[in-house]
Amino acid sequence: MKILSHVCCAPCFTYVHETMIDDGHAVTGFFYNPNIHPFEEYGKRRDSLVRYAEMKRVAVIYDDEYQIEEFLKGILACKNRCEYCYMDRLERTASLAAEEGFEAFTSTLLISPYQQHDLIREIGEKLSEEHDVPFFYRDFRRGYRDSRRLTFELGLYRQKYCGCIISEYERHRGEM
Repeated sequence: MKILSHVCCAPCFTYVHETMIDDGHAVTGFFYNPNIHPFEEYGKRRDSLVRYAEMKRVAVIYDDEYQIEEFLKGILACKNRCEYCYMDRLERTASLAAEEGFEAFTSTLLISPYQQHDLIREIGEKLSEEHDVPFFYRDFRRGYRDSRRLTFELGLYRQKYCGCIISEYERHRGEM
């Protein structure tokens, strides 16, 4: 199956990409992450993905419009910041998958034990109906440790928080 995978970062993509390739899928990555703060962090994550894509010869589409203002307005208007973040990134992925003729779309967010899988799946399935392209759901969490190992072996940048300014604050607030 030809799958477009939203990529939050290279470390999360490593295991997800390898697993889907091993299963016989044709995978294209899609980097769209207006949530990542600060801009320097955004650049580190994007550049790490560029490096991984070159090493593994995987096609990646980069939506490099850093729309932090729109993202911040969106999370402030929503009761659940993660829900807004998932919706924004998966909406863009589903839309692109439909436009470009992919047979399905997914997200590397599904590897993280820290993400809300039920919510991601619910949003993905809703968007699947709206865009008439299937949401490829798989619980990749069992590969989380493998992704950490692969990241180390490949010398990829590994971040210490989800991405948004609030998750950065939550990660570091105990260190102040």
